[in-house]
Amino acid sequence: MSKSQGAAFSAGHDHIFLGAAHEQNERRTWAVITLCSAMMLAEIAGGNMFGSLALVADGMHMSTHAGAMLIAALAYTYARKHVADPRFVFGTGKLGDLAGFTSAIALAMVAVIIGYEAMLRFLSPVTIHFEEAIPIAAVGLIVNTASVWLLGGYHHGHEHNYAHSAGHSHGKGEHAREDEARMIFAPSGTLTVSLFEDGVTSVFRITPSTEQLRLDPSAVSVTAIWPDGTRQVFAFADHGGYLQSKGGIPEPHAFKAIVRVPEGEHAVEFDEHDADVPNVATRDHNIRSAYIHVVADVAVSVLAIIGLVLARAFDWLWMDPLAGILGALVIANWSYGLIRDTGSILLDMNPDRRMAENVRHAIEDHGDQVIDLHIWRVGPGHMSAVVSVATRESQRDSRFYHAVLKRFKGLSHLTVEVQRPREAN
Repeated sequence: MSKSQGAAFSAGHDHIFLGAAHEQNERRTWAVITLCSAMMLAEIAGGNMFGSLALVADGMHMSTHAGAMLIAALAYTYARKHVADPRFVFGTGKLGDLAGFTSAIALAMVAVIIGYEAMLRFLSPVTIHFEEAIPIAAVGLIVNTASVWLLGGYHHGHEHNYAHSAGHSHGKGEHAREDEARMIFAPSGTLTVSLFEDGVTSVFRITPSTEQLRLDPSAVSVTAIWPDGTRQVFAFADHGGYLQSKGGIPEPHAFKAIVRVPEGEHAVEFDEHDADVPNVATRDHNIRSAYIHVVADVAVSVLAIIGLVLARAFDWLWMDPLAGILGALVIANWSYGLIRDTGSILLDMNPDRRMAENVRHAIEDHGDQVIDLHIWRVGPGHMSAVVSVATRESQRDSRFYHAVLKRFKGLSHLTVEVQRPREAN
């Protein structure tokens, strides 16, 4: 076997894998720290001045809140300042995931402490000073809500709208994208050309408007043309009521498609809609951890206010520790999700199986074989891949496969190994 090793490609091969909104998120996090620190100093000073232990306690709680934000802010600052440090082999893009993992552990500890204190109060109720506790909880809610606003209303999940084409149903794991359906008006009737998620890959589906409009799959094809000029032809098979392409569509889904039917050719265009697709590979877990911290405090403040108001109105002292337990469970759930997602990235698990399958299809559709394939995340929106390819084509070297895979948005670092049988040399 002979081998040729290809270098990685990226913008200038500089290994800068920071998130697209890195500096913006850094500024937002420092703004939250400033707000929390000011509130902390005001509460501690006011508590000492007016002899309010509850006010001092809430100020100390605000200090832990500012400390959690400080982890995220320092991670952003350090990653930015050391982005070109050659000691970081794959850049500093994963530093945010490390900070997010650390914050998640701290958040889990907070949940345990709140739950423990709540259980103690169930067993040994304490006197509650409602006149001080309720206003402090209200002020905390205002500050935490302001913190959410300063972080820009980050959402750690997105709903993706799917629509089913009329006339047939889809199996598990199959989804039609409403914004990725195109209409073709042929002389004999209307055809709908859609992109469908079939498991981890996407395929074309062509659906006639009526059952009477039958299509011969051997006379139908789609040629996808990507912006870099790369072309791929897709043949179709009859699936009863609609035609489906035999091969998966590689990323990105931004291309011009020439649809050939017996009555002629029709050109349609498909656009990529990254913002609508939930993808853990592009998620900034550092800002997510900061956001979860402030949202958790909002939830605890709301529950605390409800518990205190009910305890005062009906003398239900057990409502206060019950609210604490509910808050602890909510925080623990969010913490678990953050630990799971950041931990998988730190352990180099593949967060995008769909990209892995599309990379494999893109190479093997050219008649070659993928022997080994590893894809992992090196930063928000940045993936790295190592591919070992077996080919009998003597003219294909690593540059050929770099060109084939260059269409994949988010694949920022690529290493290709090409292997050939001895007789091919």
